[in-house]
Amino acid sequence: MLQAEIKSLLREDISILIKIPNSAKHYLCDCGEASLLTVKEVQSVSAVFISHTHIDHFSNFDGIFRHQIGSGEKIVICGPKNIHQQVESRLKSYTWNLIDENAIEYEIREIVSKEEINIYKIHPPHWNLELITTQNFLFEDDYVNVDFAILDHKTDSIAYLFKEKDSFTFNENASEFKKGKWISELKTALENNNSDKEILVEETVYKASDLFHFLSKNEGYKLGMIMDHAVCEDNYEKIKKVFKGADMVYIETFYKDEDQGFAKLNYHSFASASGKIMNECEVKEAIPIHFSRRYIESDQLEIETAFYKAFRGN
Repeated sequence: MLQAEIKSLLREDISILIKIPNSAKHYLCDCGEASLLTVKEVQSVSAVFISHTHIDHFSNFDGIFRHQIGSGEKIVICGPKNIHQQVESRLKSYTWNLIDENAIEYEIREIVSKEEINIYKIHPPHWNLELITTQNFLFEDDYVNVDFAILDHKTDSIAYLFKEKDSFTFNENASEFKKGKWISELKTALENNNSDKEILVEETVYKASDLFHFLSKNEGYKLGMIMDHAVCEDNYEKIKKVFKGADMVYIETFYKDEDQGFAKLNYHSFASASGKIMNECEVKEAIPIHFSRRYIESDQLEIETAFYKAFRGN
């Protein structure tokens, strides 16, 4: 399953690395300072997911692309409205006369709405944006599909849900046929909803749909990242729609309950509010993250205690 590692220490700005099993490629959620993030891990990142561009979530973007330049790879950057202009500005603030145009390419995916994602590309040395297309989905590769919710933090703040691709298991005891390449063909047909595909099994041709009962579906693991958001019903309805029943969610819990006045003022969440919405979403496990820099370890413990009490309903 997907594995998330928090790369920032207490009183550092948030950054989370998501590792893909059996793959050298990973995803990065937000670019705050992250003293636990290594150069090797940065160079393994194939996609960056930015919740919003307040400085504590975007300040280390320069450090990230510094270690990606020269890889020759295409890196995807997903983020809220105007993310393309902000990335362009960061890149153009440096001199690149020694960098070849094939050193790297960024594909920037600007989330305008749930149905409108603008796709830009940009590469050295001049870093001129080019609008490629507009599409109605955010991100999909060989490993995951990524859904999202646009939350209110007095600016758009994107919450991301990473869902591993579903897999299928062959029920050997239910089949009278010998194993063979037809099983992988059958799995592909089911994945692609191609029920009419012809499958050759022991010199007999079958429709894929006649063999689907030999396969059991394994739901892909669902991992959520909910960063800064105001405590309000509109945000909670969006969270429920996307994150209901997720396996694991990391959620912003910026303030202690006693400081919820600051939470309201600054469009943040607080301990019991974050725990309660995770309880209502019926997620299997949840982890509070991204605490105010004013807090020390004892404050973090207090936040976690109130969060889990609300999450577990006790």
